[in-house]
Order: sequence, then structure tokens, then C-alpha cells
Amino acid sequence: MPTSVVVRQGVKQDLPRTLELIKELAEYEHGLDQVSNTVARMEEDGFGPNSIFGFFVAECDNQIVGIAVYYYRYSTWKGRRLYLEDIVVTEKERGKGIGKLLFDRILQKVLDDECSGVMFQVLDWNKPAINFYKKYNTQFDGEWLNCHLDADEIKTILKSTPKSPH
Repeated sequence: MPTSVVVRQGVKQDLPRTLELIKELAEYEHGLDQVSNTVARMEEDGFGPNSIFGFFVAECDNQIVGIAVYYYRYSTWKGRRLYLEDIVVTEKERGKGIGKLLFDRILQKVLDDECSGVMFQVLDWNKPAINFYKKYNTQFDGEWLNCHLDADEIKTILKSTPKSPH
């Protein structure tokens, strides 16, 4: 593990590099064309009056080489949970323990914020990530299907749905 790695809370000035790493992950996951986020949107969403996410950065020699992006969700069964949206270490720095440092910082955040646990996803074909999480005795859930609707789809649906009288 590199001795000069520092994990710290992300700040606004880190957002351009954070978005670069998000795009690097998207490319690895064959979904770069789906990334529509911007630094401006991330600044509003992470540092505006109604901020909805936080992140940690891992720096090596004053260069950001990894990120962990999180937010909170609520489970009706478990209460407040921390959701790890993405953990990314730039390709040339993988395998050096930086991901472990970031994940351990996320786990500490769960405890610091008195959350009931942490939730995250991993693609079923991402064997390096699966093996990483197995080291933590992660519970993999094969029952639940991930679902989503994008804003453009929602607009189409709502346009074609008759309005109910108020």
C-alpha cells in the first residue's frame, strides 16, 4: 500500500477530478455514453442548500487517485442507511490498497453517523469488485431486481397518463 495516500472529505475543488473518475468507471462498465452529470450539477447537489451526497477522495502525491461517493437512504425495516454509490480507483493505482482505504472510511462514516448499515451494488460480471467485497463478508442479494426510470421516460409517461380531477 502506498505510504503517501491520504483519504479526506471531498470539497468543491475536487469535483472536476471526481467527475473524471466517474467517467473512467462508466467507461470500464461500458456506459460512458450514459453519463450526463456535470461539475455544475454536482456542485449544486453536493454543496448547495439541499445537498444530497458527500464523497471522500484518496490522494497520492497530491493527486486524486480514488473516490467514494455516498448518500443516505431510508429503509422502513432498518432505518437510516448509508448508500455507497460509487467507489473508484484510477486504473494505474488499483491493487495498491487504495480501494480498501476508501471503503474502510465509508464503513467508519456509517458508524460515525449512527446508520444501521451500508448498501451498495456491484455488477455481476465485475469479478475484481466482487472478490474485494467478499473479503468483508458482504451479503450478496440475488432476490431483488434493480429498477429505475429516467426523467425523459417519466415525462413521456406523465404526458400520456390522463390527469385525475383534484
